[in-house]
Amino acid sequence: MFGQRMELRSEPDWVVRVPSGQAGQRLDQFLASRSPDHSRSRFKTLILEGRVRVAGGPAKPRYGVKEGDLIEVWFPEPEPDNRPVPESLPLQILHEDAHILVVNKAPGMVVHPGAGHREGTLVHGLLAHCPELAQQGSPLRPGIVHRLDQYTSGALVIAKTNASYLQLVRHFKEHQVEKEYLALTYGRFREGSGEIRTLVGRHPRDRKRMAVIERGRGRDAVTRWTVERSWQDELTLLRVVIQTGRTHQIRVHLSHLQHPVVGDAVYGGGKRRARAVQSQTLREVVLKIQRQMLHAWRLAFTHPVTRIPLAFTAPLPPDFADVLAQLDGLEPPPDEIRPR
Repeated sequence: MFGQRMELRSEPDWVVRVPSGQAGQRLDQFLASRSPDHSRSRFKTLILEGRVRVAGGPAKPRYGVKEGDLIEVWFPEPEPDNRPVPESLPLQILHEDAHILVVNKAPGMVVHPGAGHREGTLVHGLLAHCPELAQQGSPLRPGIVHRLDQYTSGALVIAKTNASYLQLVRHFKEHQVEKEYLALTYGRFREGSGEIRTLVGRHPRDRKRMAVIERGRGRDAVTRWTVERSWQDELTLLRVVIQTGRTHQIRVHLSHLQHPVVGDAVYGGGKRRARAVQSQTLREVVLKIQRQMLHAWRLAFTHPVTRIPLAFTAPLPPDFADVLAQLDGLEPPPDEIRPR
């Protein structure tokens, strides 16, 4: 029965407020646009099960959301056998205290369990290292405040306590966290730095991808880039700072600029683009690359409990460092890039 009243946990798993730009959308459609992990049909089921509340009460999937609506979502508890089981996995820990962990995520490691990834994720490794992580979010994502794509490496902060989790979520939401990436891209930029501001949303034909949306129901996305160095007008290493944190934002924005990230087959930087490189020497290097050359290099934020400003630099993983070493002729060492 629609909106059936069921016993729900005291705290919702997810809370979202409707911005002005998305008012009028169906409730299930709005929720799907804000969550890359769940489809519209999945949210429709949750709404019909009574797991979604708008302004404290039930609503229908076709309800047109209004600006300022507070929407609360309770996801079903996973079956006990599906809860993450601690696994001893290699972790590079940049910082740890009683409240938070900062790790340098390896490329290829999925952040949390999901479809097709029931073991070997960062969460599994974190639970083996630290059994007590924040439980405020989804049971499958204890302590996870933000994410990196599977093949993007770099700095990630994890909450060990519920209080830290809630404070860090607020910091990210209010754009109080500085996130700087290194990206190896195709082509040469005419300017030494720049900014791109667009709407980013689901691709109109491929729902697994994101895209720049010229009009309609995308979300504001702001990316700033600075050229670090380039090679023969064909490859450029960028420092990239994102003011917003949309799904695939950097990859989508750089592809939109016709400078896709090297190795990013989803957004135009795959083998076909590699084979088009004119320099045989450079072409041989990029054809060997097996993942997108994107690294979350620097993360800075205020400690959620002590209020002390913190900043962490994540060393480049071996594959990225090796590519830059080949391109540079080993000088200067790529890990000697310094924050500005």
